[in-house]
Amino acid sequence: MYKIVFMGTPDFSVPILEALIKEENCEVVTVVTQPDRKVGRKKVLTAPPVKKKAMAYDIPVLQPEKLSGSPEMNTILEMEPDLIVTAAYGQYVPTKLLNAPRFKAINVHASLLPKYRGAAPIHYALINGDEKTGVTIMYMVKKMDAGDIISQRDITIEESDTVGSLFNKLSLLGRDLLIDTLPELFNETVQPIVQDENEVTLAPMIQPAEEKFDWTKSAKDLANKIRGMNPFPGAYTLLNGERFKIWFAEALSHSSDSHPGTIIKLSKDELIVQCGNQTALKLLVVQPFGKPKMPVSDYLAGARNHLEEGVQFEN
Repeated sequence: MYKIVFMGTPDFSVPILEALIKEENCEVVTVVTQPDRKVGRKKVLTAPPVKKKAMAYDIPVLQPEKLSGSPEMNTILEMEPDLIVTAAYGQYVPTKLLNAPRFKAINVHASLLPKYRGAAPIHYALINGDEKTGVTIMYMVKKMDAGDIISQRDITIEESDTVGSLFNKLSLLGRDLLIDTLPELFNETVQPIVQDENEVTLAPMIQPAEEKFDWTKSAKDLANKIRGMNPFPGAYTLLNGERFKIWFAEALSHSSDSHPGTIIKLSKDELIVQCGNQTALKLLVVQPFGKPKMPVSDYLAGARNHLEEGVQFEN
């Protein structure tokens, strides 16, 4: 029986943890996750999804604010685990800990490394209009997402995919790939591949400034941006100085002299906005400031008395 320490935090990590718990020759001896955080408008102290899953199986949980140099790190070392598995843990893991287990420490990362090292690989795959993505299992090293590749598996990105749907697909793909990879790891027959540094691209955390629309971009680029920020953090434009989020939209070809950001078609159920490169964006699901998400037809039912063709969204 191999002793496993699992490190993860969000929903992405949960199926991977559960698969390890159910693996016959593995024992998850402890789970390490981020501390409980205050969530929502009411600031309710909420446990991370991984903690909730671990508690359901009566597995001990450690939640250091900072793992490096913490008492929790010494606790892990004293357990003498055979393997550390991380999946979206969201915190630096000290090198001493990475090298302690017999089979070292491995990570389930939601991209085809060396592409998209960083915190937001799923977002950037969609924003950049990639046709495929996948998961990588790699050895962990001090440098972020730079360890040798143990295994990879890819999937096609569908036109309907968002961060939410791809998040779920890659979580399950990572779960299956990890379970398929463990026998080779434990038998010490893996043949790791060194990442090509010339092929590295980065996927850092999405910054607030990146959430805002630039209507001079093509409609396809903007539609990809919307998909790549749905359901979080959300892409927005400005209407009358207030945030106006767009959750779903369709890219169209449209030859027009209108300035990008101009409403060029308005009816009871259609709202089309001019973009750059002779394209236009048909808005499908929107969220005006202070309102819930709604189909554009619902929005227009109450907005057409103050909205008209020629009105501009701000860049």
